[in-house]
Amino acid sequence: MMGLMVGKETETATTATARTTAPGRSPATATRAWATRLVVVGIVLSAVNLRPAITSLGALLEEVRDGLGMSGSVAGLLTSVPPLCFAVFGVTAPRLARRFGPAAVVCAGMAAVTAGLLIRPYAGSTVGFLAGSALALMGIAVSNVLMPVIVKRWFPDRVGSMTGLYSMALAAGTSVAAAVTVPLTGALGGSWQTGLAVWAGLAAVAVLPWIPLVRDRDRGPAPAPATEAEAPAPAERQEPALRITRSRTAWALAVFFGLQATAAYITMGWMAQIFRDAGVSASTAGLLLAVTMAMGVPLAFVIPRVATRLPHQGPIVIALGVCGLAGYAGLYLAPAGGAWAWAVLLGISNCAFPLALTMVGMRARTGAGVAQLSAFAQSTGYLISIPGPLLVGVLYQHSGGWGLPIALMVGLMIPQMAVGVLAGRDRVVEDEAAATA
Repeated sequence: MMGLMVGKETETATTATARTTAPGRSPATATRAWATRLVVVGIVLSAVNLRPAITSLGALLEEVRDGLGMSGSVAGLLTSVPPLCFAVFGVTAPRLARRFGPAAVVCAGMAAVTAGLLIRPYAGSTVGFLAGSALALMGIAVSNVLMPVIVKRWFPDRVGSMTGLYSMALAAGTSVAAAVTVPLTGALGGSWQTGLAVWAGLAAVAVLPWIPLVRDRDRGPAPAPATEAEAPAPAERQEPALRITRSRTAWALAVFFGLQATAAYITMGWMAQIFRDAGVSASTAGLLLAVTMAMGVPLAFVIPRVATRLPHQGPIVIALGVCGLAGYAGLYLAPAGGAWAWAVLLGISNCAFPLALTMVGMRARTGAGVAQLSAFAQSTGYLISIPGPLLVGVLYQHSGGWGLPIALMVGLMIPQMAVGVLAGRDRVVEDEAAATA
């Protein structure tokens, strides 16, 4: 299915390449077509690698805790490291992209993911494990921010479909890592270190398509001579004048992003443990987490396409939130008895992530605006999400059960739905910022 989607998305590029064989066609046309293909492949492979570092750890969290002697509170801190790194390092992505080019930054990010995943299992201590995780998450952070930027600039007329493709690849990588980490660990000898380190190989593959694009600092496909005057002015490229903090929509989108990220990282970090504590085997708990993540594969492609056709994305926000509330209620009342149903419902709810990415592309008019909005919404949002997984670990350790942590999840879903409705209104941040100037 992924191959089919890539084929559809690159149909225009393939046609352009074929036409270069005709007399009078510029070689630059073929170069742009191949660059477009590489960007599509790079987007897909990078997206596949944006979550295995997290969900592979969630599947083996109990083994890692035992191996490193972690308490429940420290494990909660470990599950809070991803949003912390995303907030701290993600805000630097637009500046790095302006200096080195988006492709070079993503290439370096995937290299950092590879190195971090290789280092952390063999660091030998909790501090070393956290440091290796931070290195991998740093690479994920800059790629997180730049994916919507690359989509907007290379495919401005296909934001919905390309965001869907990217989100679908992200969900596929997330679910596969959750499903196969435990059995793969057993097949490789039972060592949790090997089971975590193996994902570095997949990250290394994602470096390759970006290497030919490293020296290309353009913000998108090279313009033809006839439209060269339409390229962004150098001043816009270097320092956009948009004051993003004056936009109410930007703030609503940032809070929505933060609350959905909180729910997602609590799910990725703790859901398998909830099922295991309810009597579900480790391998089945990993499969349940995989089902939750796998729900994003089809829906992450459908939801952005539907969202771009609606004047207001609020109804989608409400529908996803209701599914989340139903899933949390099931985890509290019958975690083992209805495990598969709760996994499906929470998987649907987690599709607020591709919806948020789509709204980032829709709520700004220009590529520079998308870059600022993406960095602001994701960095601010991930800062908001940091306490959630940590607080779940503390509540779990001190209460001895999952009642209070689940109540916290329910309590956070209500404001998520409210700010999501505000973020889904049909407006752009440039206009709001200018109106309040």
